[in-house]
Amino acid sequence: MAATPVKKRIDVFGERYRARISSLSPGLQAVASYIYNHRESVLEATAMDIATATEVSDATVVRAVQALGFAGLRDMKKTLEAWFGTAVNSEEKMITTVSELASDINSGIDFVLDGHKRACDTLAQPANRQAISEAIALLINARQVAVFGLNASGILADYSARLFTRIGIPAVSLNRSGIALAEQLINLQRGDVLIMMAQKSAHREGRTAIQEAKRLSIPLILLTNASDSFFAKQADIVITIPRGGENGRMPLHGTVLVCLEMLILSVASATASRTMKTMKRIQDLNQSLKSANKIRKLKDGGTYTISMKKREMNNTAPRLLSLSVRRF
Repeated sequence: MAATPVKKRIDVFGERYRARISSLSPGLQAVASYIYNHRESVLEATAMDIATATEVSDATVVRAVQALGFAGLRDMKKTLEAWFGTAVNSEEKMITTVSELASDINSGIDFVLDGHKRACDTLAQPANRQAISEAIALLINARQVAVFGLNASGILADYSARLFTRIGIPAVSLNRSGIALAEQLINLQRGDVLIMMAQKSAHREGRTAIQEAKRLSIPLILLTNASDSFFAKQADIVITIPRGGENGRMPLHGTVLVCLEMLILSVASATASRTMKTMKRIQDLNQSLKSANKIRKLKDGGTYTISMKKREMNNTAPRLLSLSVRRF
């Protein structure tokens, strides 16, 4: 059966840039080229920011944007956001992956195993080891850990937050959108540490989380395979994790989980006393809950037994009386 073709993204900005760049003046070319090569950072930039980076006036920036066929900077940013936001969806990634693996069972096994081996080899490289060590040092002293992730990564965020809590570090998940994400972000305070799982797409949720983290001077630890992304440029520490999702294929979230558990276990080992104390308290509370439940069941059972006995006595008494009357 023929594979369903994967829809291609339309790069509106890129098409206009390539069609018009040669006809622009040197000053406008400099601005247009800067935007073309820094699309993600431009999403958060003002006309003055771009002007400073390209050493022109802000009026020149606006003229360059209009020369590319946009009404203004806001119109161009909407186009760029649409480009980043229309990433290949899960269905298309699955179709591409399955089509490449054909019907061979071993090819699927090898795809996952090879992906995890490559991720582990990358995590073991000196640069990543150094980044992980720096991340652990931040996490050990964190007032609270916030773990950001969307969609499948949101599940990893919940799981990681729970593990951090179990080793004695308060933790929250940042894995919603809209007002629900705002309600999660309001819990951030100075002294926290933010772990973010994000790739190339500079989505609004991630940018908002980073803005709030910057406002509160919260350090950012980024787990990503896109070391040149907008998020990577904002992060204090970048840990590179291949996910096997290149060329439109399905990503492997287990590779990110390996890194998260590496961080959590390392923090737990470095703060063994706090970890053991927290785990003991959790077990004590759990035991109290079990004991309370057992007592309640015994009480309910005792009440049931007494009620049955009363019912039996009430049913038996008239029968005994009737037998006595008949005897006489």
